[in-house]
Amino acid sequence: MLDSKVIIALDYSDEKEVWQFCERLDNNKCKLKVGKQLFTKYGPSLVEKLQSKGFKIFLDLKFHDIPTTVYKASIEAYKLGIWMLNVHALGGAEMMRAALQARDEINSESKLIGVTVLTSHSDESLSRIGIGKRDNLAKILANQVSDVGLDGVVCSPSDIESIGIREESFLFVTPGIRLSLDSDDHNNAFTPKQACSLGADYIVIGRPITESDDPMCILDKVVSSTY
Repeated sequence: MLDSKVIIALDYSDEKEVWQFCERLDNNKCKLKVGKQLFTKYGPSLVEKLQSKGFKIFLDLKFHDIPTTVYKASIEAYKLGIWMLNVHALGGAEMMRAALQARDEINSESKLIGVTVLTSHSDESLSRIGIGKRDNLAKILANQVSDVGLDGVVCSPSDIESIGIREESFLFVTPGIRLSLDSDDHNNAFTPKQACSLGADYIVIGRPITESDDPMCILDKVVSSTY
């Protein structure tokens, strides 16, 4: 079976809802993203329970701190057996190398990726905090991620071309995916097919599946549109 490109963001605040949703999924057709809300509320036990049901977990905590702190936090994250972890590339090369060291010490087969520019940012919002255009910033940060040796980046599908990294092993993980062009919290939204045509290796999609009356039906449609 082909590796699924679909990562479902678990946009829930209650653990019971998580289990009701996951019972309706085929764990061969998706991976799951656990973010700050669920992890803060339920902690490592939620991740371990999800993995016991056969799901690969992307732990989306965007570590951004001094290198020693990120190293120690990454050690604990990788001890959970997660498939993928992210750090924020704005933390700098030394911080990313610390996270990479932690990964390699615990499980070198797991993935480590760097967040470039949040999909909620526009050129205007970045200019208000003294940063230039998002495509230029995304390119600078992605190249630093590549130089450090991480597995890839989190970025908008629209940033992939300007980033310009062509190595086959370098992963592009793209949030802001919708079945229509309703952007919600993101500055730009892309359909699964659009994102993959722009070069996305994995797409992160939440509400269109998690709020569906038939999530497996929607998941099948999303999966089929990514190949």
